[in-house]
Amino acid sequence: MKNKKIHPYIIIIVSFLSIIIVGTILLVMPFTTKDYHSIGFVDSLFMATSAVCVTGLATNSVTNFTIYGKIVMVILMEIGGLSFITIAIFFYTMIGAKIGVSNRFLLREALNQHSVSGLIPLVRKIVIISFSVQIICAGINMFSFTHYFDNWWDALGVSLFHSASAFNNAGFDIFGDLGEDSLIRFKDDILVNMTTISMIIIGSCGFVVIDDIFKKRFKWKRLSLHSKLAIVTTLFLIFGGALLIKVTLRDPDFTWLQALFGSVTCRTAGFTTYNLANLKDYPGAYLMYVVLMLIGASPCGTGGGVKTTTLAVVLIAIVFYARGKSARAFGRKISNEQIFKAFVLIGMCVLIVFLGAFSVSIVQTDRTLAGTTDTYGMQEILFEVASAFSTTGLSMGITTSLNAASRIILCFIMFFGRLGPLTIIGVVNKNWLGASKEEIKYVEENVIIG
Repeated sequence: MKNKKIHPYIIIIVSFLSIIIVGTILLVMPFTTKDYHSIGFVDSLFMATSAVCVTGLATNSVTNFTIYGKIVMVILMEIGGLSFITIAIFFYTMIGAKIGVSNRFLLREALNQHSVSGLIPLVRKIVIISFSVQIICAGINMFSFTHYFDNWWDALGVSLFHSASAFNNAGFDIFGDLGEDSLIRFKDDILVNMTTISMIIIGSCGFVVIDDIFKKRFKWKRLSLHSKLAIVTTLFLIFGGALLIKVTLRDPDFTWLQALFGSVTCRTAGFTTYNLANLKDYPGAYLMYVVLMLIGASPCGTGGGVKTTTLAVVLIAIVFYARGKSARAFGRKISNEQIFKAFVLIGMCVLIVFLGAFSVSIVQTDRTLAGTTDTYGMQEILFEVASAFSTTGLSMGITTSLNAASRIILCFIMFFGRLGPLTIIGVVNKNWLGASKEEIKYVEENVIIG
């Protein structure tokens, strides 16, 4: 009797669940917070899920966490951003352990690759690049943070935490003692803005793209189709998004730097230099934020969303379908299978966000903002759910006002968003080791569409 192989997607799902459970146990301890009071099971689960899924939504301010609590959050963000499997394989290679075929298949699925060749060198590059960028940017940010904190050690700690959060597109911050949320205090600080933007882009553009750029020695023509689509789409969304956000958000105090930062960070990073509660007064900007959040980062990176290449493939397919031709880009044909996957992913995204917003709107009967008499509506709920699914972490200020049921729903949405809908539904695919083989051939018949 042959040993039944475990589907790699199941292992990936279980690994993420296990880290979330461990994180919940670590965060529920009373010494997580400075007042030595436990934040409770639901909040611990929410914070652990948000950290592992590198989202950034928070029911408790990380500023109020002890050093222990902050270290736990950093570890969860690093594991969530790079994935437990990637980090585990890296350490296996460091001690000289042999990576078997089954583990290479698992790593292939975790990194969303088409082949098992070259995966181990890629893992080494991923880990080395990740921590190198974080350390370098932490050092650069020290020049600014030393002006805001009492001593050098505090500035160093904040710099390291911020680098881990920014590179992994997590969006958590510990700037609460400065009196303003997220990076609002630094809205005019060009150094902090640009280093944060750089870390977000490097982390979200995808390690495969970075590897391809260095392998091909920055020669555009030699880059893969994936890299070209990811780079072009990313640049278009960054600058096009900044322009549209600036045009539609007509607050006279809103600057071009804030527009650029918003365009970058709302694509799964979760930091903000603007009070997003004001978006309810600017529907055009609100819509831009939601769309950019749902698009998200590029594949094989630390961000979420449906991914830039998915958007690119869908748009290209629509254009070439209208022209009656096969979809292609940069002199390469895009397979029908890739187009089908892109449309399935978009459809799953819309379905999950709709069901999530619908569910939260039902269970959230009290819609009063915590500590105030102000209320919120479907606009804020949809924004919250879109942020959770895309693992962005931006909020219009309602996260702490949500009840336990709503928080648990958001935990599921963050989990689905981080793993990706295709990973979740891919568990039922029995042909993961090879090409799909249908035993029965069915008669094809047309269905009227549109």
